Amino acid sequence: MNDDFEPSRKIHMVRVSDPARPDQHGGLTSLASEVETGETTWTTRLVIFLRAMAVIAMVMGLYNWAQITGFLGGQDGAFEVQTMQWQAATVYFAVIELVAAVGLWLATPWGAVVWLTTIVSLAVVEIMFPAIYGGHFLVVLFAAVLLAAYLALAWMAARERPP
Repeated sequence: MNDDFEPSRKIHMVRVSDPARPDQHGGLTSLASEVETGETTWTTRLVIFLRAMAVIAMVMGLYNWAQITGFLGGQDGAFEVQTMQWQAATVYFAVIELVAAVGLWLATPWGAVVWLTTIVSLAVVEIMFPAIYGGHFLVVLFAAVLLAAYLALAWMAARERPP
């Protein structure tokens, strides 16, 4: 039992309301009303983009695991007969793509960082080590477009949030 309790003390409850900020007409608006009226459209678009990237990352990760486990490819394309570099890259992408997919779906900052690491890693493997996956320039171009789209959406979403 706590001996410091004083029955004569009064507890004051404070109600915290939505933070308010000035709107374009000089009045105050709450952040809750912005969400209801759709004034956070760039944030919504960013979350939709992240969820779409999560689905793509999940498919790519499962594709890599299908290659590792032998669900895809015949005797000539089996995991065991590939080069050590190909095996290492495939295992790396199989793990990191699924981790990125979870983080992207939850729209967490670490998910975006893992996904960006995956995109950059894929571009580096395709450009600097073409013997591993064949050096497809279209894969690098697609990764660059996705990266630019993410940066543009993140910038626009950051502009609509209060400082």
